[in-house]
Amino acid sequence: MAIQYFDQAPLPMTASGPSTGLAKRPGDVRTATGDAEDLARLGYATQFLRAMGGFSNFAISFSIISILTGAVTLFDYGLSMGGPREMTLGWPIATIGTFFVALSMAELCSALPTSGGMYHWSAELGGPLWAWFTAWLNIIGLIAAIAGIDYGCAQFLLPTLGFESRAASLFLVYGIILLSQTFVNQYSARLVARLNDLSAVVHIVGVIVLIGALLAFAPKQPIQFLWSRTHLSPIHAPYAWLFVLGLLQAQWTYTGFDASAHLAEETIDPRRRAPWGMVTSVAVSGVFGYLLILSLTWAIPDVARVLTARDSGGNPIPTVFTIVRTSLGDRAVGAVLGLTILAMWFCGLAALTSVSRIIFALARDNGMPLSSLWRRVSETHKTPVQAIWLSSSLALGAMIYSRAYSVVTSISVIGFYLSYIIPVYLGWIKKGSWISKRGPWNLGNWSNLINLLAIIWGVFICAVMVMPPNGRAGVAIISVMAILLVFRVAGGSHEVQKPHW
Repeated sequence: MAIQYFDQAPLPMTASGPSTGLAKRPGDVRTATGDAEDLARLGYATQFLRAMGGFSNFAISFSIISILTGAVTLFDYGLSMGGPREMTLGWPIATIGTFFVALSMAELCSALPTSGGMYHWSAELGGPLWAWFTAWLNIIGLIAAIAGIDYGCAQFLLPTLGFESRAASLFLVYGIILLSQTFVNQYSARLVARLNDLSAVVHIVGVIVLIGALLAFAPKQPIQFLWSRTHLSPIHAPYAWLFVLGLLQAQWTYTGFDASAHLAEETIDPRRRAPWGMVTSVAVSGVFGYLLILSLTWAIPDVARVLTARDSGGNPIPTVFTIVRTSLGDRAVGAVLGLTILAMWFCGLAALTSVSRIIFALARDNGMPLSSLWRRVSETHKTPVQAIWLSSSLALGAMIYSRAYSVVTSISVIGFYLSYIIPVYLGWIKKGSWISKRGPWNLGNWSNLINLLAIIWGVFICAVMVMPPNGRAGVAIISVMAILLVFRVAGGSHEVQKPHW
């Protein structure tokens, strides 16, 4: 039986009123059957269970953005670079820049709603080589994100349980967390969708609980403390440059919202709901994340003390853990941070789902080595099992290589934003050739300006991410892409197909 829905999302406005793009069906009702026919017109058969509604599509991007992961695990990095002023100003700056990127991507997603996401947009607008680079950059970003998310989860889990944060213990717990997410992803796409719905609730409740506890019970600094510009970074540079480097704390949080596009083939009415999933995930994360950042910063008893906190074995303790324990007491740590740790686990689960779908889509287009293996979908579970396990294995290797947490997160940001900006740039310079094919979600007369602002922000943030102390991230991206390009040229047969627009 076809699945129907009636809670149509509002359409974006243009200068002449609401954008319509697609002809409405009778009663404005979309069905899974109609979406399958739409996908077939793009040149692909439906292989996944199409059962996700608008909230589920939003939830997966919101879960990967995960303000309880990015904003929390790199809090010490941003604080050490620019002090409280970094936390007060850095987040809104990154939010505005990211919002331009999300709006530009949403417009392309509405036109081509496939699991390939950005690389299909690049294939249509720039050709197979652009698509190939976009796909692999996105995969690199997602793999590094999984490594950063799950390792950060391990960093919080061990001290919460009362264990020392030794390197060997952290890596063991990281592996266990990654393995559990792999099994869940393999078992059921429907279960993953339900867990992502739960994840959005956990994130919102967790943020509210943490903010409420800090505002109600934690001793506060004077309000002017939020503008102080102390720093404890080992890098000797002008404060303005340290502030820019500290943007990694906010920018890494804003990665992975392209998951809404990668789940388009599992979403009902993806031309509307997938774009809204991307845009609303960034907007909601921006508001709740800023409230969280300000609450944590306001409750810092002493910047130097929280940045240099150690456990009984002399191992570093996450700064947010120290702030919460100092402000609320040992008994409150487990209760308050328990939701944070659970949110991190959900975040890693969603990221693994996302990368497995783009690997599947790339293999379906014969764009990877052993494509026939990675494009298989389990008849029993309706999930790309081989692609899921490949994603998990690569995430394990990424953490081994990176060594430093700020390096793996920088790799993630660079990979993501290059893969975001390539199709946006191609769409911007070729707007005249595809403007008539835009979907029901589009930017109207604002499209060119928003695209340009998105490109400027993406180039700027990628340049910042390869500066010391994260130079290893730039070397990693260039090396991996060079190796893959040599393999592609030597292999010859690995071409990326483009959908029939």
